Amino acid sequence: MTATPPRPRQLDSPVLPKIFKYMGKTQVWVYKRTGGRIGGKWRIGAGFRKPVPTLLLEHRGRKSGTTYTTPLLYITDGADTIIVASQGGRAEHPQWYRNLFADPDTHIQIGRERHAVRAVTADAQQRARLWPRLVDAYQAWTEREIPVILLHPHTAHD
Repeated sequence: MTATPPRPRQLDSPVLPKIFKYMGKTQVWVYKRTGGRIGGKWRIGAGFRKPVPTLLLEHRGRKSGTTYTTPLLYITDGADTIIVASQGGRAEHPQWYRNLFADPDTHIQIGRERHAVRAVTADAQQRARLWPRLVDAYQAWTEREIPVILLHPHTAHD
C-alpha cells in the first residue's frame, strides 16, 4: 500500500475559494462566448500534457434560488456524464454539490450543446467502478470521501 502524500497547507487557505470563484467566472464567460472552443479543456497541472474536457454545470442556490454556472472537469460513462465534487482536494464539499443535492434537475453545457440532466450521487458500487477512471489526485489530499455524481440525461417523460 502506498502512503498518501502530505496534504499541502495551501489547499486550506481561505483565499483559495475566492481564487476558484473568480477564475471560474472568467472561464464561464469565455466558454459561453466561444462555445467551449476556449475554456473547454483544462490545461493546468496534469492536464497540461493531456487536456481534460470541461463542461458548464448550472445549479440553483439552495437558499438564494439564484442560478449559478460552474466549470467542471468530466468524463462520460455511456449516456451519463460524470463529474467529481473534489473542490481541489479541500476538506469540505463544494457549494455546487450541496446545491445539486437540494435540486438535482439541472442543465449542463458541453461545447455549444446544452442538455437537461438529473444529478445522482454514485452509490458505493458505481463509485468503485468509476473511480479508477478519475484522477487519483482528487482523493489524495483530503480525508473526506469525494462524491462522484452521475448526470443522467432527461428523457421526454421525466
